[in-house]
Amino acid sequence: MIEAGIIGGAGYTAGELIRILLWHPEVNLNFIYSTSQPGKFVSGIHQDLVGDTELKFTDKINTEADVVFLCLGHGNSRKFLAENKFSENTKIIDLSTDFRMNGEHDFIYGLPEFNKEKIKKANFIANPGCFATAISLAILPLAKAKKVEGEWHVNAVTGATGAGTSLSPTTHFTWRDNNFSAYKSFEHQHLLEIGQSLKKLQQGFDQTVNFIPNRGNFSRGIHATAYTKFSGSIEEAKQIYSEAYKDAAFTFLTEEEMHLKQVVNTNKCLLKLQKFGDNLLITSVIDNLLKGASGQAVQNLNLMFGLDERTGLNLKANYF
Repeated sequence: MIEAGIIGGAGYTAGELIRILLWHPEVNLNFIYSTSQPGKFVSGIHQDLVGDTELKFTDKINTEADVVFLCLGHGNSRKFLAENKFSENTKIIDLSTDFRMNGEHDFIYGLPEFNKEKIKKANFIANPGCFATAISLAILPLAKAKKVEGEWHVNAVTGATGAGTSLSPTTHFTWRDNNFSAYKSFEHQHLLEIGQSLKKLQQGFDQTVNFIPNRGNFSRGIHATAYTKFSGSIEEAKQIYSEAYKDAAFTFLTEEEMHLKQVVNTNKCLLKLQKFGDNLLITSVIDNLLKGASGQAVQNLNLMFGLDERTGLNLKANYF
């Protein structure tokens, strides 16, 4: 069995990770570290786990664990690893932004659809951001084919869980309910990793990715639309995307109209391509907590330990 530990166990992504790993056939959840909840039952915080586990949060770590997931706030993963040393055989999967840029400290960017072979050999994974995952899966096939001709225009909406568990004026129910707003227009932090991936796949790419993120009045999921100039036909575009995802475990093309309930509570990404005049439009939907975070992290674990990507991730959509 793979002995796994979680650092920062009280947040949304940790809760999803615990839920998956408890039922993963090849993993034993060895410890769940939390400085805010030590000694408390995990099911007292993640209440969907009542009856599933008697594990308690701890303020001790097992430095010999086979794999450790860092579910810490941005900036805290770097600090934690500087203060805590694991064995040379321990693999690290970080869910923060700390190591996503330029492979710092041998961290591999953990987007399986484009980095699968590197992930298989990696000891350190920087799990992509949620918006970055939805948008990258929408636009990177065109860059891989060297077919990006101009600027990208992206509009995406995320659920309230994308903001984490810490309260702020825009996460209170009275503000979020029956409301909609844009934030961090043209300067969201995930633009950096999206741009990095684009430039690696299409060298010389120097166009702008114009991104407007939005807050939706729902709990989880991301719905993204991205369009750019494309001189080819819709059939050519579909062939490019079909080739890019022919071996993808969780990313699928569809001809049908899409909605979030198709992917919420799953590790799937669904994509739809349409051509309007000179513009190619790609619609992308994911669950921000799963394919955008914890599900993708377990997908990376599976690759790192030589397992089928789908192991432990046979999750069903919350359709009704």
